[in-house]
Amino acid sequence: MSKDVQVLGQEVFANYPQQPHGGKLVNRVVTGKKLEEERFRAKQLPMIMIDLEAVITLEMIATGVLSPNEGFMNEADYNSVLEKGRLANGVIWPVPLSFAPIGDRNKTVVQSLSAGDEVALVDETKEPIAILNIEDIFEYDKQKRAKHLFGTTDRNHPGVDSIFRRMGDIALGGPINLLRRVDWGPFEKLRLEPKDTWHLFYEEKKFRSTAGFITGANPLHRGHEYMHRNMLEEVDGLLLQPLVEMAKREYTRHEFRMLSYRAVLENYYPKERSILAPLRVTYIFAGPRETILHALVMKNYGCTHAIVGRDHAGIGDFYSKYASHDIFKDFSPEELGIDVRLYYEVFYCTRCDNPATVQSCPHDEKYRINISGTGIRELLRHGILPPKEIVRPESARIAMQGVQPKGLDENNMSINPVGKTIKSIFPFYLENTSLGGTNRKNPLKVEELTIDDLQRAIMDVRLNANNIYNDIYKEFAYVTDINRSLQPEWITEARETLQFQQESVVADLEEKIEQAPEKASDEFMYQDKAEAQRELEVAKKILDDIPAGLTEEDLKYRVWNILPYHRYRGSDEEDEE
Repeated sequence: MSKDVQVLGQEVFANYPQQPHGGKLVNRVVTGKKLEEERFRAKQLPMIMIDLEAVITLEMIATGVLSPNEGFMNEADYNSVLEKGRLANGVIWPVPLSFAPIGDRNKTVVQSLSAGDEVALVDETKEPIAILNIEDIFEYDKQKRAKHLFGTTDRNHPGVDSIFRRMGDIALGGPINLLRRVDWGPFEKLRLEPKDTWHLFYEEKKFRSTAGFITGANPLHRGHEYMHRNMLEEVDGLLLQPLVEMAKREYTRHEFRMLSYRAVLENYYPKERSILAPLRVTYIFAGPRETILHALVMKNYGCTHAIVGRDHAGIGDFYSKYASHDIFKDFSPEELGIDVRLYYEVFYCTRCDNPATVQSCPHDEKYRINISGTGIRELLRHGILPPKEIVRPESARIAMQGVQPKGLDENNMSINPVGKTIKSIFPFYLENTSLGGTNRKNPLKVEELTIDDLQRAIMDVRLNANNIYNDIYKEFAYVTDINRSLQPEWITEARETLQFQQESVVADLEEKIEQAPEKASDEFMYQDKAEAQRELEVAKKILDDIPAGLTEEDLKYRVWNILPYHRYRGSDEEDEE
């Protein structure tokens, strides 16, 4: 191996609180004088053309993101990873790194190769990206890969579909040497490789712990923020890595997602402890297995902790709600080498007046605003600013620009049914007349909801989300404040007026009873004494129901042990004149 291509050993990290996965941080980036020599040599080698996804994978391998892997897997490692979630040497690795070129021209080149050969991997301009040193060539079973990796062979699964669209029948295994990095455009200035973050965390900032967070399609929302703030109470630093490549068209464009993150971090996060760096990776769509991969990627970036949400790397309905949590039962924390923190689904409880989960909030769904990434994107697509309780306006305003009104149906509505969006964010709307309100006599059906219902739900939340807890607090304050100067006089006056009026009603009815006959001459026009008595009883009950207007004089009884202030400070001196 050239001196320009290094594998950084464990001794480099001896003083750090973390170690790279497998004990070494891979560096397969060719630099210096050797780079020009290798680029020239690559042009003399057989060439295999690769797509952008393969280019990204090569860069991840070469810069140590996927340590301890130094290239594409040989057959032994490949099968062991598929079947056991481990490399052949037993080290945990959840997804196979394989290279099976597709296309007639590439197929011809592959057929000419043997173990021990080298091949240049080039982009569409035929410029070399890397050199692959071939150690193994083996048949690539697409059905086996799909079944073991994804648990299904259904082509509706995007990962399965990718196998059959992008993969050939013969795989090449062996280490790679990277000859050219791809410019990350607007993200280049924010780009951090593993070697950069290790130095930043543990040399420059002197952290002893760092939590990582990898996130995909959505702008930064309050569910993310809830998890981040919890971790910042425990660790020194936070590394936030939004994925910035290979996003579906329906997602918020990655440029705007990064900007939305920056807007929130600048206003709501501790700047010296929060690091934002884009992560350019290939989506594997491996569900729970991809969650393990992300944890190991965070580890390779130097993180001591990994934050994992409810549906991390979830794919539609292919995996259970908490599959990304359950898979961690299969691997011990000691083997993973990173402290994984699993969070339940976060929602905003207007009764608690806080983001919460079912682990901490006892209140009914009628008080909740759910934080649904898909639902948030649909609101943005409709041109509606989501409730501030689930997305900061700084984040949503920018993200909306990155979701254009595309993917509309014949009624100019989003393909995702509007009823589904309402249910995902506003669970109260189907069962309750309003946020925190009474039950509907007839619950609404999801498939019958329209854009008008969405607008009603939004307006209800905008008007009342703050009021629920505020109104509760006002009630507590009114009956608690002994210092009545804090309370508006008009409430006391209104209650006193109500009582005075009702007392007058009671007094009049008492007079009426004295004059009422035992038996009315016309029951439709006059009341007898018994009916008048029932009327009086109702009026008295209404009087009892009217809350009292409280004044300072009314509350003097609450101060029952009056001492001069200095006596409360422990002084036994006589009162000063």
